[in-house]
Amino acid sequence: MTQPFDICIRGSGVVGRTLALLLARERLRVGLVSKTAPAAGGGKPETADVRAYALNAKSRALLESLRCWPDAQHATEVLAMQVKGDDGGEVNFSAAALQVPGLTWIVDVPVLEAQLADAVRFQPQIELLEAPQPAALTVICEGKSSSTRAEFGIEFDVTPYPQKAIAARLTCELPHAQTARQWFSQGEILAFLPLGGPQGNSVAIVWSVHEDRAQALLDESPAEFCQRLEAASNGSLGKLTLISERSAWPLQMARAARWAGTHAGKAWALAGDAAHTVHPLAGQGLNLGLADAAALATTLREREYWRSVGDEKLLRRYERSRKAEVMTMGATMDGLQQLFSRDDASWQALRNWGMNGFERSGLLKQWVARQAMGF
Repeated sequence: MTQPFDICIRGSGVVGRTLALLLARERLRVGLVSKTAPAAGGGKPETADVRAYALNAKSRALLESLRCWPDAQHATEVLAMQVKGDDGGEVNFSAAALQVPGLTWIVDVPVLEAQLADAVRFQPQIELLEAPQPAALTVICEGKSSSTRAEFGIEFDVTPYPQKAIAARLTCELPHAQTARQWFSQGEILAFLPLGGPQGNSVAIVWSVHEDRAQALLDESPAEFCQRLEAASNGSLGKLTLISERSAWPLQMARAARWAGTHAGKAWALAGDAAHTVHPLAGQGLNLGLADAAALATTLREREYWRSVGDEKLLRRYERSRKAEVMTMGATMDGLQQLFSRDDASWQALRNWGMNGFERSGLLKQWVARQAMGF
């Protein structure tokens, strides 16, 4: 007869699979509720995933410990970062100047998810489930639109931004030189994330645009869309060619009122986007989610021998350990979004003055960079 699970994880994305592997390493029996495949012949055909994640040193170390870090072709090391304002403001970061191997790594989402899926499949402590099963602890990793969070009555405070993010893949006339590039202009933010390894000439883009023009950009022909990107990026990588579909989603800042508790007498905890979302302008969303997984696994590993994995006081430790960092990051991203979304001249002058002052700030700039990098 099958023994009950110690932990049931609802959501098998990057955070859910990573958490499952970390907990299985602690000899806990884990049920992982997998994404259900669409019915054959039903709905629209699934399009390729065009997302790419910027992962910091802590996230890399965590995934390497699980033997799930992609090769250099699919985890491009960023050696420099250029951030340009809309009126002469500029901030530059260099791995060499900071004496670190890389500022961040741009990771291909499908490759990372496939490696985690393979690792899960060969871990005997993990069982893939089609539906949730009883367990001492349920961990909700279903993302920002979690149905379980709503089912459990967990409040999720959402602040929508009047923007949508557009993602796509491009090839470039010029090599990216392992440089991540970002432009702030007229309330919008464009990021070019290098792909394909050190010699690559392709990028993933994330373009945060005003809601009222997002659909028009999605409807443009590939040539028209690339012409707009060439103009927005000041031609920094030459002629651009669209090599993927375009996807878009609304942007928001959100945070659950509680990250752990009980429902109908059963313990639960939140991790990843089910607990919090931030604006993608600094690419910290998945880093925060992986840090949640690491913190929850550590909390459960270090519990007193007489506490169960569903002990509410134990889970509160996990919540306290993560809230400060997430709230600080969320407030910082929100403040930057508000600053750069204003179009009037006085705000434009202020933010570009601030960027140039930060560029010259020396130790402050180094400290901020190291915090973002996870060092």
